[in-house]
Amino acid sequence: MGSMRILIKGGKVVNDDFTQEADVYIENGIIQQVGKELMIPGGAKVIDASGKLVLPGGIDTSVHLQESFMNAAIQDDFYSGTKAALMGGTTMVLALKSRALADAKACCDYALHVGVTWWGPKVHNEMETLVREHGVNSFQMYMAYKDMMMLKDSELYQVLQTCKDIGAIARVHAENGELVAESQKEALDLGISGPEGIEISRPEELESEATHRAVTIANRARCPIYLVNVSSASAGDMIAAAKMQGKVVHAETTVAHAVLNGSQYYHQDWAHAAAHVIAPPLRIDPDTPAYLMGLLGNDTLSVVASEHRPFGTKQRALGKDDFTKIPHGVAGVQDRMSVIWERGVVTGKMDENRFVAVTSSNAAKIYNLYPRKGRIIPGADADVVVWDPDATRTISVSTQVQGGDFNLYEGMRCHGVPLVTISRGRLVCENGVFMCAEGSGKFYPQRTFPDFLYKKMVQREKVCLNIGVVFLSKGFTALPSVFQTQAYKGVARDPYSGDVAKVANAMKELGLGSLDGDTSGKGLNAARVQVGIRDLHESSFSLSGSQVDDHIPKRSSARILAPPGGRSSGIW
Repeated sequence: MGSMRILIKGGKVVNDDFTQEADVYIENGIIQQVGKELMIPGGAKVIDASGKLVLPGGIDTSVHLQESFMNAAIQDDFYSGTKAALMGGTTMVLALKSRALADAKACCDYALHVGVTWWGPKVHNEMETLVREHGVNSFQMYMAYKDMMMLKDSELYQVLQTCKDIGAIARVHAENGELVAESQKEALDLGISGPEGIEISRPEELESEATHRAVTIANRARCPIYLVNVSSASAGDMIAAAKMQGKVVHAETTVAHAVLNGSQYYHQDWAHAAAHVIAPPLRIDPDTPAYLMGLLGNDTLSVVASEHRPFGTKQRALGKDDFTKIPHGVAGVQDRMSVIWERGVVTGKMDENRFVAVTSSNAAKIYNLYPRKGRIIPGADADVVVWDPDATRTISVSTQVQGGDFNLYEGMRCHGVPLVTISRGRLVCENGVFMCAEGSGKFYPQRTFPDFLYKKMVQREKVCLNIGVVFLSKGFTALPSVFQTQAYKGVARDPYSGDVAKVANAMKELGLGSLDGDTSGKGLNAARVQVGIRDLHESSFSLSGSQVDDHIPKRSSARILAPPGGRSSGIW
């Protein structure tokens, strides 16, 4: 249905920072007025929102549509996936695919991420081109998926430096990919081939270690970082600690991680267990979901996404004999908002304003779409949801619009139902009836250097330029952690003009021969050792009984007699 005049009357308007009783008038796809006793032209469609909430449309920052992964095709294209999003109250998605596919099919507005899975000058140039000419401002990097998408630390560092230079959002999937690969081999060697292998081979510590490493690399690159798919309490604690230290870190978790636990992988039905396979995996600790929901509530985690990547049972059966071949992905774009309302707001983990923040406003701020998206104010896009907090619905795969033949939340009774969804002024869903044309969604070019991420970084660098040298000149060996994103300045001094030792002489002094003219074997062996580094693999033991340092005179020694653990003085 095309753009029209709409008056939403009698509801409570909920933004991320306040709630007010107000009417909302929409025309030409834009919110024109918000308030009481509005002056409205005739001919407007009136929607009665009495007793209801009026929310900004949801923004799902991690949706996979019309692509393949791990040799399996995803069970939603841009039409079915965005239709499901709108039915659930989400009016914009961020996906990893090309505009050519999305423009023809998308029902809701969308933007694009681009994955960086290798590094070189060509990639650097392409990132600059995507930002400058194609409206892309976010790139996704992986510290896992070895031999597929994983970047080395040095490569990640260079990508983050590039993101910082061009003002892009650096999305990082943090798991220790090297150890995941080894753990997978070990599990298979032990005969563990079922879905439980995903949980066994990707333990929580591999995520928390990589999270710390990713934050450290980003801090050294002076780049804000956005961590995706946070799945564990320890990774969440790492993020909280980094924020306390002043590092610019934002993170998202997924609905599945914030609601379900890893006991599902041990279900007797293989198909049921395999349907929960995602990476990082759901955690076996039953307290983890509530903990993550609490981190969403207290702003440690900024966003909740669906990580929508639905597969069917037949596709997951590619890994029936080897859990590493089960394609990673679950459905969730349709149920994201209702499930988070039920487990977040209804349980008291967050209020209605925080719900808007984690499902919409924070994403808009991070991806530089705010306040055009993610807020109900005059001048914003008319992406609006009339939400009934008291209505209930029971989730079932039999009634879902999204793809896949399994629903993680099957049978869950959710309070919080989107009665009306308006996308850019178009009434697209009303009381469960969908009325939106295929291909009516719009691509949104994203501007670079979002203030929500970069404003603090810019100010910090200004401050560091002014005070950094002062700190160091007063005897501090390092700047306070909040200022450590700025490179140190060198010390002005006269050059050293004294003698410099010869490496060959140093080798002779140790009885190891010289680097040139020595054919004894010791010198040749020493030449293979980098100067200043001891070869720990070279033994000092000799079958003859001689030792490498026998030629050095020994000092006299005295034997000390004392019991094991040392002699007591009697004081204690």
